[in-house]
Amino acid sequence: MVKFITLEDYYTEQEPISSEDKVEAQHEQEQIEKPFVFINAAMSADGKIATIQRTQTRISGIKDFDRVDALRAESDALMVGVGTVLADDPSLTVKSQKRRERRKRAGMDENPWRIVVDSKARTPSDAEVLNKGEGKRIVAVSEQAIVEDIGRLGEKAEVLVCGQTEVDLKRLLHDLALRGVRKVMVEGGARLNWSLLSQRLVDEIYTFVGNLVIGGDSAPTLVDGRGFDTLEALLKLQLIRTEKLDEGILLRWRVVNEVPKAYENDHETA
Repeated sequence: MVKFITLEDYYTEQEPISSEDKVEAQHEQEQIEKPFVFINAAMSADGKIATIQRTQTRISGIKDFDRVDALRAESDALMVGVGTVLADDPSLTVKSQKRRERRKRAGMDENPWRIVVDSKARTPSDAEVLNKGEGKRIVAVSEQAIVEDIGRLGEKAEVLVCGQTEVDLKRLLHDLALRGVRKVMVEGGARLNWSLLSQRLVDEIYTFVGNLVIGGDSAPTLVDGRGFDTLEALLKLQLIRTEKLDEGILLRWRVVNEVPKAYENDHETA
C-alpha cells in the first residue's frame, strides 16, 4: 500500500487552495501535533557508535539490552534510518515473550510500529525489519524514490511518500500521531539522529556510555550530519538521570528545543 502525504493533507477544505491559504496551512503544519520522540543509543567512551567499517559493535551488556527491550515494549513505534538497516539489519522486535504477551493483552500487536526512514527506497525486501515478527510496518520515502522500488516495498509494508527530495520528518511524525502513535523510540543511525535533532523534533535522549574506546576519524558518532555551525545554534540538553549499568553508565537527557532566531534548520535525512 502506498500513501502520498502532501501539504494539502493538512488543509481540510476540498476547494482549491489559494496562495494565502497555503501560507496559513504551512504555518499550521509547523504547529502540528507530534508524538513524544526519544533517541536511544549506546556509544563508546570516545563517543563512537560503531567502528570505521560501520559494523555493529557490542558496547553494552545484558542489563542494558533488557532496558532497551523494555523501552521498545513501552513504545508505540520504533524508527530507524535506512543506513542502520543496511549496516546492521535489525529486526526491531520485542525480545521478551512476557512483554510481547503483555502488549497483546493490552490489545496491541506484539511489536510496535516499525518505521524505516528511506528517502530513495533502498531497503532490501529481505530485511529483517520487514519480515521478522508480527506488527505494522512503514517505509517513509521521498518523491525521488524509484516507482519500482516503492512497489517492491509496498508488498512488505505501507509506503508513505512524504517529501520531494528527502523524507519530511515533521509530516511523518504528524501522520504517526494521527494513527494514535504517542511515543516513538529512535534507534539510529547517526544521520537520522542529526535530522531529528536539528529540526527540534526530539524530546529526550538516552545514551549508554560503554567502557571501551573505538577511535577513527570516519567512525560514526551518536550524531553525524552537517552539524551546527555557530555557538548560538548549538542544541542544549538538561541532564535528568544517571545510572551505573553493566560496565558503563546510562545518561538520560531532556532536549531543550529553543530555536535560535537566526538559525535555519538543516533537513538532511536518510
